[in-house]
Amino acid sequence: MKRVMQLLTVVLATVLLSATTSQAQSRGKVGKIEYNSAYNYEVATVAVGVDGTKLVKVWGYGKKPEDAIHNAKELAIACAIFRGFPAASNGRAAKTPAIVTDSDAADKHAAFFETFFAPGGKYLQYVNLSTDAPPSGADRVKMKKGYKVGVVVSVAFDELRKDLEKEGIARRLDAGF
Repeated sequence: MKRVMQLLTVVLATVLLSATTSQAQSRGKVGKIEYNSAYNYEVATVAVGVDGTKLVKVWGYGKKPEDAIHNAKELAIACAIFRGFPAASNGRAAKTPAIVTDSDAADKHAAFFETFFAPGGKYLQYVNLSTDAPPSGADRVKMKKGYKVGVVVSVAFDELRKDLEKEGIARRLDAGF
């Protein structure tokens, strides 16, 4: 009986060890985070700007602070399109819903989004950075493989929505249910 218990313990330990190892390996193989992922945005709404703009604080990542700022701009637009912006903590702005409500839109229009989010792509015309210099202090965090930078970005939300409606990617607001 004692021998059976020892064998059972060894088998159980082996199964648990292999399960945690395979889980760690599957996480390690994750490549570039997709722009349409619901989990890769660190965004906080600051306020609603004039003429259909939203003022948001976005955290971006990069090897250099300038790369992180570029990433933050891309994430601000991706968040507006696929997830929407959260309500402002100071009560100055309500939650802004995502422009694209179809969960398969990124797959259906993959070619459009690949060129739209390409380096120097069209998404940049909807972004106005509120500061030109790389952030410092708490908005610039040195990490193992680069920087995490928080920037306040003005997003031309209404113009972005209008252009995505013209492309047939977003449903018009006046369209029925």
